[in-house]
Amino acid sequence: MRLKDLAREFNANFLFETNVGAGLPVINTLNDLLRSGDRIHRIEAVLSGTLNFVFNNYDGSRMFSDVVRQAQAEGYTEPDPRLDLSGTDVARKILILAREAGYRLEMTDIENTSFLPASCLAGTVEDFYSEMEKYEGHFRKLLENARKEGKKLKYIATFDEGRASVGLQSIFPDHNFANLSGKDNAVLFYTDRYSEQPLVIKGAGAGADVTAAGVFADIVRAAR
Repeated sequence: MRLKDLAREFNANFLFETNVGAGLPVINTLNDLLRSGDRIHRIEAVLSGTLNFVFNNYDGSRMFSDVVRQAQAEGYTEPDPRLDLSGTDVARKILILAREAGYRLEMTDIENTSFLPASCLAGTVEDFYSEMEKYEGHFRKLLENARKEGKKLKYIATFDEGRASVGLQSIFPDHNFANLSGKDNAVLFYTDRYSEQPLVIKGAGAGADVTAAGVFADIVRAAR
């Protein structure tokens, strides 16, 4: 808020599109809705390219920790993958969208239901991988339980009239997020205008190339 106040004081651009969805036009679209008189009622989103990549590729044929290592090696995770796997990064992103929608929320207001055993979050990054290996049975059970019900695992953020939550969900194949592939993100805006069918933004939400493109686009906007 202080940075925004400073930007207004000096009539300067303050742009941060890539904070949510890498190069996807999520924040700009949200602001356009508000500037044109619309009101945000609900947001549903897959906001972690890392977690989408992990759960798209974890099929039980190899260890969960190996899939996470692959995501890190391909540049999809934060330097410390626990920020992704714990849901902290997703919580930060839904917080940004909630604040942009005009609500005063803090990180402590967001309900974060973690799927990771607590011991995985202690120690170093290598300790994190070692602990995940020990709990392979836990991750396999999450997968198998979803499969028994004909569902898929997706890590979903929700904002609904002032309340926000993030967590792993089992969803049916006809869900809006069921067919998100690779590192894709998707954001659904339910508003006054888009009350029954949401406004949907979908595409690659992680990776150096798309993030760099989003940063460059903001630089061009600022230069204008």
